[in-house]
Amino acid sequence: MTRVLVTGFEPFGGQAINPTALIVEQLQTVEVQQKMEQGGVVLQSCLLPVVQGDSVKSCIQAIEAFKPNIVFMLGQASGRENISFEKVAINLDDFRIPDNAGNQPIDQPVVDKGPAAYFTQLPIKTLMQALKQQGIGAEISYSAGTFVCNHLFYGISHYLATQTQCSAVCDFIHVPLLPEQVEAELRITGNQSLPSMPLDAMVEGIVHVIITAARFPSEQQVSAGTIN
Repeated sequence: MTRVLVTGFEPFGGQAINPTALIVEQLQTVEVQQKMEQGGVVLQSCLLPVVQGDSVKSCIQAIEAFKPNIVFMLGQASGRENISFEKVAINLDDFRIPDNAGNQPIDQPVVDKGPAAYFTQLPIKTLMQALKQQGIGAEISYSAGTFVCNHLFYGISHYLATQTQCSAVCDFIHVPLLPEQVEAELRITGNQSLPSMPLDAMVEGIVHVIITAARFPSEQQVSAGTIN
């Protein structure tokens, strides 16, 4: 059995909900747990604070307690229409808005003297293709931003690369807004015509990703790069 840890985030930035918190909740249902067992997966999930430092500490505590083989960290990405697999985490905190504890670092490293970046070791193009075959929008992203999502991705990548107690691999996955969030996001940011995805499609997609990843398939050599 492959042990998989999935994390979500609490709401932030003026929103009352965060789709990743609802996804994590759905992953704990009996129906999903049965699918996981049938797919050879032991699944654990947890909710993290949208706070510099604390998000990484809470995730590390979950990793050390559960000892997973794979860690998937989920985050909300307003403006994206697809489930996005992040390729790279960068050693930079540059928060456009304060986090939920009021922290707003500018041009600070996530880890002092850490590498400039970490690349995921998971076969994310294969996972992307698996979602597309299910009719669920998916893409590769080459920027997780510079807010708490990237902070967590880099912090956990650094932790897994520099300690010997856990041999897990990780990736960060961004999901779109929920349809019911679009109006609130318009009021908060003024952004027009934001894309969204229903919760059931997100949950179906993440469940499929987890079960596919648990088989540790090889990476597909398909183009998923960008020009700009």
